[in-house]
Amino acid sequence: MHKIDSVEQYILSFPKEVQNLLYAMREIIKKTAPLAEESMSYGMPAYKYLGKPLVYFAGNKNHIGFYATPNGHDAFKVELSKYKGGKGSVQFPLTAKLPIKLVERIVKFRVKHVEAEAKKK
Repeated sequence: MHKIDSVEQYILSFPKEVQNLLYAMREIIKKTAPLAEESMSYGMPAYKYLGKPLVYFAGNKNHIGFYATPNGHDAFKVELSKYKGGKGSVQFPLTAKLPIKLVERIVKFRVKHVEAEAKKK
């Protein structure tokens, strides 16, 4: 299997309908956190801000995974409760519309959290 080195390669490795959702996730994150650095980590698109992990996302057979570390999910527990997920992950089904405004709010929350942590040091 060919190693995927970029987010673009990663997205293009999925069927077209999944690509559209992955591009949408990427655009939401880049628009909401324009200073975040985009890379591949743990085999999925990753975003760091001020050198700290911000969020990740991943394509899957039936969903788009979104990983905003545990505190990003804890802060939005009620809104995320309608989706399947774990301590630091949530699954947005491919059959449903992406919750764009919710993802934006979570990314903004993570940016503020990373900034606050950086100021403490």
